[in-house]
Amino acid sequence: MNNLYSRHRGVLPDWLALYYDEPLELTHGEGRHVWDSDGNKYLDFFGGILTTMTAHALPEVTKAVSEQAGRIIHSSTLYLNRPMVELAERIAQLSGIPDARVFFTTSGTEANDTALLLATTYRRSNTVLAMRNSYHGRSFSAVGITGNRSWSPTSLSPLQTLYVHGGVRTRGPFAELDDRAFIDACVEDLKDVLGHTRPPAALIAEPIQGVGGFTSPPDGLYAAFREVLNAQGILWIADEVQTGWGRTGDHFWGWQAHARSGPPDMITFAKGIGNGASIGGVIARAEIMNCLDANSISTFGGTQITMAAGLANLTYLVEHDLQGNARRVGGLLIERLRAVAAQLPGVREVRGRGLMIGVELVKPGTDEADPQAASAVLEAAREGGLLIGKGGGHNTSALRIAPPLSLTVAEAEEGAAILERALRSTY
Repeated sequence: MNNLYSRHRGVLPDWLALYYDEPLELTHGEGRHVWDSDGNKYLDFFGGILTTMTAHALPEVTKAVSEQAGRIIHSSTLYLNRPMVELAERIAQLSGIPDARVFFTTSGTEANDTALLLATTYRRSNTVLAMRNSYHGRSFSAVGITGNRSWSPTSLSPLQTLYVHGGVRTRGPFAELDDRAFIDACVEDLKDVLGHTRPPAALIAEPIQGVGGFTSPPDGLYAAFREVLNAQGILWIADEVQTGWGRTGDHFWGWQAHARSGPPDMITFAKGIGNGASIGGVIARAEIMNCLDANSISTFGGTQITMAAGLANLTYLVEHDLQGNARRVGGLLIERLRAVAAQLPGVREVRGRGLMIGVELVKPGTDEADPQAASAVLEAAREGGLLIGKGGGHNTSALRIAPPLSLTVAEAEEGAAILERALRSTY
């Protein structure tokens, strides 16, 4: 392992972060478990950053990929592609967007890039509204709309980005308000921002902020925003890269917690749909998707082998009601962790929905973020046989828990017990 780490450091960028003081090489997985190169077994509560959504080595996906690889792996979007059309049809139908069109990419970053291209072209504006504490990818344009300093290495951008309140419920200037007053204050802030600028192209927002620590507004905030945006023709892009496909349990899409004013104009997706295969994409109303007046293709977007994986994975997800499982098992896991948190002064909040759970840590007796404790808990959980993630904004540190949606009650209990021991060893 040390030899591989040295080779990694010798040829890959310094900024390519690795978890753990002694980084892991994961060699194989099955169900909700993975194994490292030393033979250690771990319960996986992070799923390759919310990407192994269904299960490791899911036989249905493995079979579909193998069979497709035996026929043709790739042909590009210059040719008709049956698996791409079939997956697009299913996603369009599930999206809730009327007259939907789907464009496939290879990642969530590229999906958000595409949505920005469409929005700025359609609206003839390069001004974009984004949420504070947000994350939308690592490309030049996506970094330019990311409201999280830890993930934004440059202030240069082709876009003029304006950040509005609302993505973090329990911190910031409106934290002490009740939910209704919080939404009203955020709407007034949005109106005020719009009064100071030229009309923006779009608002892009994660229904639950992923990298930011699984924070979210009260249900209905983006519906209230939508009423203001609609009055000026401003588009709403829902970044569902982490929240889509039933992970939140209550809904298939995160935007559905804010559905009073109708669906978004665009949805971006990636991660879990491929269960590890590189699939991203944009869903948009036809008039928006078709607004480009120049050629545009995607060499690897929609390639047959990834589409086969996505079709098999989506079919399994729906037929086995993994959204319902996320709601049931996730609800139990959240309550179990809240019971633990009540006994630990370093846990500020356990939040989330379904199998998308954040545990925010602070220095005991204060409201100050404790990133060192988050790293320590990560290490202790790994020692106990559990893999989790972490995240947060400029003033927060949180553990991120997002197991595959097929998690069993017994595995949830096992993971919660390991995490409890890790938290108690740190605090």
